Amino acid sequence: MPNSPSDPVRPARAGASEAASGGARRVVMSRKGPMLVEGPVEVELEDGSVASSDRFQVALCTCRRSRRYPWCDTSHRDRA
Repeated sequence: MPNSPSDPVRPARAGASEAASGGARRVVMSRKGPMLVEGPVEVELEDGSVASSDRFQVALCTCRRSRRYPWCDTSHRDRA
């Protein structure tokens, strides 16, 4: 899968993440698509778990239709 995390989702750890302390990240928003974020990234989910990806860019699901949430699997696309 293109945006599969390098590690399974795991509990959040205390303190600042490397991505947060490593400087600014470019985030590209799209009205009908995913949020593109320059990687590597760690995404903290509502339940406190963390999903990681070491890819140079990841697509984060903003519609919550993805079966691989928080990673986009293109489920937002219209099915015709």
